[in-house]
Amino acid sequence: MDNNDLYSLYHGLLLPKISHTDKSLKYFESFQVQDDDVIAVTYPKSGTTWMQEILPLLLNGGDLTPVLTIPNWDRVPWLEESRAAEAAKKLSAPRAFASHMPYHLMPSSFFSSKAKVIYVSRNPKDVLVSTFHFHQMASFLHDPGTFEEIADQFLAGNVIFGKWTDHVKSWRNTDLGDRILYVTYEEMIQDLHGVLGRMLLFLGKSMSKDALNHVTEHCTFKTMKQNKMSNYSLVPKDVMDSKKSAFLRKGIVGDWKNYFSPELESKFNTAISEELKGTDITFPLG
Repeated sequence: MDNNDLYSLYHGLLLPKISHTDKSLKYFESFQVQDDDVIAVTYPKSGTTWMQEILPLLLNGGDLTPVLTIPNWDRVPWLEESRAAEAAKKLSAPRAFASHMPYHLMPSSFFSSKAKVIYVSRNPKDVLVSTFHFHQMASFLHDPGTFEEIADQFLAGNVIFGKWTDHVKSWRNTDLGDRILYVTYEEMIQDLHGVLGRMLLFLGKSMSKDALNHVTEHCTFKTMKQNKMSNYSLVPKDVMDSKKSAFLRKGIVGDWKNYFSPELESKFNTAISEELKGTDITFPLG
């Protein structure tokens, strides 16, 4: 299958046709964002599923029921995907959503609202490794070829949602002020409890010490990987074949070291550093 069969082009971005239709994108554009909405924004493979586990728990005082009974794509739906309209109807305030969209493509109601955003970024080298595995197991994405080939496509932005650097830059110098919180995947791995505390503060929520400990324990990668409502095991095998690669694979930092040759690492670092020149965005070089 060539890319035309798999993807549609939306403002220059490749989007998987399986989950992004003209109808869903129109719904997205005219979506009415509410002031108490919270949106987890990520470039793909940067911790979205993790945020879909975390947000309902922080917003509801730590009640595990929704994360154990509702699939993640319905409890924190992607605003731009075809399930959004259906899923949004069932959500009660405060609502949590996910999005992979760059800042300038957000619905116009978002800009005039007071809705909050938690932007999660991840070392692009680990994002690339995760992308490579995702392409191998998802029938709605193109065959990645070799790791070097997908690296070239990634750097050129010929992957879903475009260039990593464009995405992180778009969300960086916004005029959202205190409506946006920046978190890294690496911080979440190192100190999940601390990060969840910061998120609670940002969301204006509070929780007892015990409840926060309980939520932290539930949201560890190990626990989440076993949660049927979060690990994508409910998705038909012809859509996502977990025999080829588990959707929630390792959840670690630095797996890229097992994939990058020294030449590729040097080429990758140079390309990304070049595009981030003049910004305050850093990523781990080592």
